[in-house]
Amino acid sequence: MEEKARLLAQEVNEKLSNVSTLEEVNELRVMYLGKKGPVNELASKMRDLTVEEKKVFGKTLNSLKQELSDNIEAKIKFFEEEKLNAKLSSEQIDITLPSTKIAVGAPNILEKVIEEVEEVFMSLGYDVVDGPEIEEDKYNFELLNIPLGHPARDAQDTFYIEDERILLRSQTSPVQARTMIAAGGDKPVRMICPGKTYRRDSDDATHSHQFMQIEGLLVDKNIKLSDLKGTFDVIVKRLFGEDIETRFRPSYYQFTEPSVETDITCFSCKGKGCPLCKSTGWITVSGAGMVHPNVLRNCGYDPNVWSGFAFGFGAERLAMLKYGISDIRTFYNTDLRESKVFDRRDV
Repeated sequence: MEEKARLLAQEVNEKLSNVSTLEEVNELRVMYLGKKGPVNELASKMRDLTVEEKKVFGKTLNSLKQELSDNIEAKIKFFEEEKLNAKLSSEQIDITLPSTKIAVGAPNILEKVIEEVEEVFMSLGYDVVDGPEIEEDKYNFELLNIPLGHPARDAQDTFYIEDERILLRSQTSPVQARTMIAAGGDKPVRMICPGKTYRRDSDDATHSHQFMQIEGLLVDKNIKLSDLKGTFDVIVKRLFGEDIETRFRPSYYQFTEPSVETDITCFSCKGKGCPLCKSTGWITVSGAGMVHPNVLRNCGYDPNVWSGFAFGFGAERLAMLKYGISDIRTFYNTDLRESKVFDRRDV
């Protein structure tokens, strides 16, 4: 029996030395160590041995199994490592080759400008507030001192959805009205509301049927026009540089009285006159004014006790002025070739 075990080990090892693939090794393992293999066949013959013979042959049989298993596993490991090394060799990367340039997007300047404005106002204690883009006529017009029949309500300018009562907001001013009403008429308000607005307009290089507006509101006691001027001085210097000056020009808006347009010195020519400012030395960036008493009253504030100022400007216009972009459609174009205009600037 022991001689058979020795010869069996010799036979398996000889065949292992001649295999050339991992599949052949696995076939040998099944052939010799499987349930119907010669090793198990030897084990079945132990029942015919005496107790002493079983002890001796059992030890020999266990050694045989261990030897064959170790040799087969070593051969399997050899072929697996060989296969892995061949794969690594075929997938080797030459790091000296030039890399492939992949077109990627770029930071959107419009979003950057909005974030810059938000950061400046938050540093002054303002809250950033959001509101619905589908709005009621009540908040978009009525509470803001824009009565029925006013040209601003014309369907040619406004996207009405239902019976001229529900519409896509034409400005972010409704958020101001909602904020004042929520404050209850007895607490100060200091907020800005960046967001999308919608108006019927033909899309071209300088106009869009949708655009980002940034409006702000401050309501408190003893607020004056000089407070608005001081606030704008801080904002434009933060956004455009410390040497930028501001000026107010009389204007008219339904929801402010008095109303002004805000100009800043041209940051391109520093006020000397250039094509950007149309040789005036000034650029108009915002409409603003003191909150109309009717608006305060409509939103729950006593205009004899409370006062405030409001302002608004287009985010696209700020970005176009600051970064020299000539076409407003660039902000909404997903063509990566168009986004290269952003890559060339410090964004």
